[in-house]
Amino acid sequence: MRDIHGLLARVFDVVMVVWGAAIASRIRFEHIAEPGYYMPFAAFAAAFSLLLFPGFGVYESWRGRSKLVLASRVSLVWLIVQACVLVLMFSLHRLDHVSRLWFAYWTAISVAFMIGGRLATHAVLARMRHAGMNFHQVAIVGSGRHCESIMRRIERASHSGFRTVAVFNASPDLPMTARVPVYDDFDAFVSHVREQRVHEVWLGLPLSQDRTILRFVNEFREDLINVRFIPDVRSLALFESSVSELLGVPAINLVASPLSQRALLQKEIFDRLFALTAICAISPLLIAIAIAVKLSSRGPILFRQRRKGADGRVFTIYKFRSMRVHTEEAGVLSQATRGDSRVTRVGAFLRRTSLDELPQFFNVLRGDMSVVGPRPHALEHDDLYRKVVSGYIHRYRIKPGITGWAQVNGLRGETDRIEKMEARVAHDLYYLGNWSFGLDMRIIAATIFRGLRSANAY
Repeated sequence: MRDIHGLLARVFDVVMVVWGAAIASRIRFEHIAEPGYYMPFAAFAAAFSLLLFPGFGVYESWRGRSKLVLASRVSLVWLIVQACVLVLMFSLHRLDHVSRLWFAYWTAISVAFMIGGRLATHAVLARMRHAGMNFHQVAIVGSGRHCESIMRRIERASHSGFRTVAVFNASPDLPMTARVPVYDDFDAFVSHVREQRVHEVWLGLPLSQDRTILRFVNEFREDLINVRFIPDVRSLALFESSVSELLGVPAINLVASPLSQRALLQKEIFDRLFALTAICAISPLLIAIAIAVKLSSRGPILFRQRRKGADGRVFTIYKFRSMRVHTEEAGVLSQATRGDSRVTRVGAFLRRTSLDELPQFFNVLRGDMSVVGPRPHALEHDDLYRKVVSGYIHRYRIKPGITGWAQVNGLRGETDRIEKMEARVAHDLYYLGNWSFGLDMRIIAATIFRGLRSANAY
């Protein structure tokens, strides 16, 4: 059944790609355009969609997952598909006579149909589930706050298709209140699960209760019941625990990057395409700023400095020079302060508006940085703060960014107190633990519309 759903979803997307192209032609030209002009675009887009959509998890089951994330994921991958189509058609010298307005209409219409179709499907399923259909009944084994947290999540996401029907209190000395039957007798709980034909048994237990875990697994081993382990590792895990596969074996990540290899690959593809597009779009601005910097004072146009990136690898970061040329003592780096005499008038404007950071798109294109991520600091500051700020080293688990969660929340500029760096690191770790394409889009939008000016940047 799952294979059939995946096949139908692929057929639906291909139809939406071709249909979107036809409707865009109707809107733009008041008739279906000549196939020789536009059908190759639709054909290539359909092929790229079939190739890229599965790799980005578009066709995975979204039961219990955010529909906003689904819409963001589809939009992002469709934009990547369209970028690939443009590059291919440009290489084939087929862009000269193509209407850019038609292409924009097509891109918007097709992605609207793809997202709308999925949301409509999920809305129908949600109504069915509210009516008591298409539910997976869940019996939870656990105790305390972790068990209650699992029940709340299921209740808040009733549209996801799960419903709690029974609870086994693994710690009878801790009373538990629930709207469903609560058992502390093992045999009575097992009988209820079998009599009610419960689909799922979720074991929300700490790792220390291995005997209890094994007891339930052995009990339901011969039943057609999904037994899932949702471990209580809050006292151990740095980030919200996730499961990855190592050498074919599932592994629970306690102190590890919360981003999977596939997520990192998706982020990498997006970064390169975004950086290339940004450089092409702002190239006149880059040239104008370069001329202004050169005329403002003696010295190079670009400021280069060694910073640490992912896994602690050192790279050279690029910025427009905003200070007059000066020398620093070996091993000492002075941060810019308010009214710093070293900052030029042009440099002060660039720093206030963050325009001095624009050359870092070349760092992104080279693979040293990401568009969104923890901001990199000078090596001297890294050596200092790593010793005194808890969790600082985990900022190196992903590539540093041109902008980040801390920056759009006002944590920019001079870190003259440890408390400021602690707040910045706390935001960086929040970003790591809660990363999604939707969050990246929010940060980019906030950087453009709100983050270009900051009272803390000088």
